[in-house]
Amino acid sequence: MINTTRENFEITRQRGFKLLGVDAPNRRKASQMVSGDRLLFYVSDYRKFAATATVKGKGFQNGSKIWKHHSNRERFRSRVNIELDVLPDEEHWVDGLQVGPTLEYVKRWPPEMWDLALFGMVHIISKRDFDLLEGELSRYADDEVEEYEAVDEDEDEETEQDEVEVEAAA
Repeated sequence: MINTTRENFEITRQRGFKLLGVDAPNRRKASQMVSGDRLLFYVSDYRKFAATATVKGKGFQNGSKIWKHHSNRERFRSRVNIELDVLPDEEHWVDGLQVGPTLEYVKRWPPEMWDLALFGMVHIISKRDFDLLEGELSRYADDEVEEYEAVDEDEDEETEQDEVEVEAAA
């Protein structure tokens, strides 16, 4: 799970969810990320789970300034290429205040203090927690995918019709 600010989430979104930078305290966890690892984005200043992505490739180092941090020295140098999997509209992000206390990952904390478990940028959560949250995010994102698929199917039918008309004219 990637704990990020709304501002940095938006920077990642504007860049097409192609790249993720990890802060210095979590560089070791970032260096262990490999292609196929799944990521869940938690937007801390909204207390909402917002998206999932998949790591595409091995981590690398780069010091170019992309994301914001309260320390000017932090450049999120440990980076991985990613690909977006699920991103519903903001109104359908999963409310951490509702779901957070039920997660396996936060069981060591009292329910009212569950979000203390999320201090820091990178957290390794259980498959159960990940699947639960991705499932909730997907409930709303899938509708959008189906709309696009329906449009694609219509375009395919029109293309087939055009090909039949061209063959008949010849």
